Amino acid sequence: MLTEIGACGELFHTATGTAYADLLVDGHRETSPIRSKRFRGWLRRRYYQATGDAASAAEIRSALDLLEARAQFDGPERVVHVRIAEQAGHIYLDLADEHWRAVDIGPDGWGVIGCPPVRFRRPAGMLPLPVPQQGGSIESLNSFLNLASRDDFVLIVAWLLATLRSGGPYPLLAISGEQGSAKTVLSKLLKALIDPNAAPVRSLSREERELMIAAKNGYLLAFDNLSGLPVWLSDALYRLASGGSFAVRQLYSDDEEVLFEAARPILLNGIEEVISRPDLGDRAIFLTLAPIDEVQRLPESELWREFEIARPRILGALLDAAVHGLRTLGRVRLDRLPRMADFALWATACETALWPAGTFARAYGANRRTAIEGMIDADPVAACVREIMAVRSSWTGSAAELWRADAYRSRHDLLSERTGWPKNPRALAGRLRRAQTFLRALGIDIAFSREGRAGSRIIRIRATQENIVSTVSSVCDQPAPRPAGDVCDDDSRSDLVGRYPMGPACVTTADDADGADANAGLHFG
Repeated sequence: MLTEIGACGELFHTATGTAYADLLVDGHRETSPIRSKRFRGWLRRRYYQATGDAASAAEIRSALDLLEARAQFDGPERVVHVRIAEQAGHIYLDLADEHWRAVDIGPDGWGVIGCPPVRFRRPAGMLPLPVPQQGGSIESLNSFLNLASRDDFVLIVAWLLATLRSGGPYPLLAISGEQGSAKTVLSKLLKALIDPNAAPVRSLSREERELMIAAKNGYLLAFDNLSGLPVWLSDALYRLASGGSFAVRQLYSDDEEVLFEAARPILLNGIEEVISRPDLGDRAIFLTLAPIDEVQRLPESELWREFEIARPRILGALLDAAVHGLRTLGRVRLDRLPRMADFALWATACETALWPAGTFARAYGANRRTAIEGMIDADPVAACVREIMAVRSSWTGSAAELWRADAYRSRHDLLSERTGWPKNPRALAGRLRRAQTFLRALGIDIAFSREGRAGSRIIRIRATQENIVSTVSSVCDQPAPRPAGDVCDDDSRSDLVGRYPMGPACVTTADDADGADANAGLHFG
């Protein structure tokens, strides 16, 4: 009897074999994993309503086993989403209310529907969104945000619109500012617009398994009050924002893995700019908040009360822009595709519903230029390369020669332990590879090759655009280190021999030194 009760809705499974059931509750459809506590409780309640008795634990287990088998072997395969889904050119936003309604967003408009063609699940902690309202203006959102410029507001709106797309890739939003600049409040406000949760912001994950669980049970991930990112977490966030797979060993098992594949929008905040690795920084939007004067500060309870009143219309304005984006996306053409091209195309398609064409491109370009400067200044290798190329047009040599050129200065630099200069040429080559993209944006091109009969590894650095590289303050406080040795160079190098003497301890063969280890850790002092 329990089996017949449980089979009253459709049974299906996901690509990973997880069994689900569509339940008919009070006239609407709900979707739940068969092995979840919620489905188990629903089964007990239905049995009690039908018999007036309680089902035994053995009967519950037997019914769950049979229903799971039916879902896995006889049921269709479906995709189950969290908060956002896309199908047939439409976007579906789960309101997560008691009636399991969703917003259907299409090229012709948006509306609230009761039975979407996609399936959603409701992880613990997920809170409902308000029913969006027509006639709102996105400008009303700006009054709740402590942003430094109009460009920052344009980028915030573009990032929110990006979170309405399923599957990513998503730009990572990195917010920094001193104490009292409302970083946490801003993070909570943005999350409340798209994916409200009982725990809106969280601390850093301690391991990849924790990050995977957080991504599986939530849509928009907001990490609060960070002071730095471990290398492994930076790499994991990169994969998660761009869409990647995670595999961890299943608990109490030696040879089985738990697989998770998804893309999630991510928000970080901290007093310092915590993103230091170029690969993650290349996918980020950086915002710096100004401190709030005491005379301008509001009680947080009053801020949230006003925001809850405005939230339905703000959400409606975002949905209006998304409708416009779906209508115009196929006609959008950019003269030059930037990094995060899908995000740029979508934001450009939506922007004319909010402000003049080109507004987003100007704000995004300015933000990227500022981010590139900051990332290069934070990396002593990139900063030194930029300083070297400020006084010459090209440089050719091995990583060993480039590393030895700085060795003399490092031994006489009291801050050398904190500058983060690589300890050997191989690590230097790996750091150069990581900095390639940002340096190229400043007109410095780095190429790696093998030459000669011995196949010696050679690095060629060239200024690709005249006058694009400017000398700025960096950790290299000595005159530009210019390697000595018998290598080809377009500029005179006689002045280097006396300035940076080479000792026997510095000798490293070029072939051993220039390994260009792509997995070399990037650590900043």
